[in-house]
Amino acid sequence: MHQIKCPWCGVRDEAEFSYRGDATVQRPAPEAGVDAFHDFIYTRDNPRGWHTEWWHHVAGCRQHVKVVRHTMTHEIHATGKATDKLEVPST
Repeated sequence: MHQIKCPWCGVRDEAEFSYRGDATVQRPAPEAGVDAFHDFIYTRDNPRGWHTEWWHHVAGCRQHVKVVRHTMTHEIHATGKATDKLEVPST
């Protein structure tokens, strides 16, 4: 079981959280067109290595937590609030 440090509740078991997706994807500008929005919704990379993700603390404070996690080893490097800029280690 992984331990995720919630900025509000402290260290908690992974079972209290729900994975919410890639935190690096940026919403296109309103005038970007249909293709840009299609890619925004449906096209995702499957990264290998360190990656910034959203996790939702569903069994705790119900806040969204930004997590830097290694996709192969599942090691967690950093966690923070949605507005925090987290360092992503080089692979």
